[in-house]
Amino acid sequence: MKKVLCLYSTTDGQTIKIFKHIQKQLVGYQSELMDLHKVSQVDFQQYDRVIIGASIRYGRLNHKLYQFIEQNLAELQNNKVAFFCVNLTARKEAQKKDTPEGSVYIKTFLKKSPWTPELIGVFAGALRYPRYKLLDRLCIQLIMKITGGETDTSKEVEYTNWKKVSLFAISVVDM
Repeated sequence: MKKVLCLYSTTDGQTIKIFKHIQKQLVGYQSELMDLHKVSQVDFQQYDRVIIGASIRYGRLNHKLYQFIEQNLAELQNNKVAFFCVNLTARKEAQKKDTPEGSVYIKTFLKKSPWTPELIGVFAGALRYPRYKLLDRLCIQLIMKITGGETDTSKEVEYTNWKKVSLFAISVVDM
């Protein structure tokens, strides 16, 4: 059976939830989910595909993602590896913020990273006000107010477009 490795970098868990959805779509593949923050080396030869998913927090991807890329650059460039970014700005689909071309986070990632993924996805995340610590809740509420998003701190809102995630999973299989 073919194998796919799913490496995640997440703050609040939505990236893992997206990966679990992707795993259900990977018919014919055995998948393994791993925390990118806890691995430094991966035996890419064990996998037919690798997917890296990372979330944005306060406008940035975690620095451990960039460290992983630096340490595994040759393998990333020589294997079938897809990447997706999870962020709340991607909820603005009408403005194309959910596309690699329209995502400021992907543009920044591609400038900072020595690696250009073969396949790139951008997915809206989830807003989980009741689960955040007070300072995070207030900061995120301010950001959402500035960007025209939900500001009611009693709410949890999931913006992820699951159909788009499914289409990405199909594209991973077709790489």
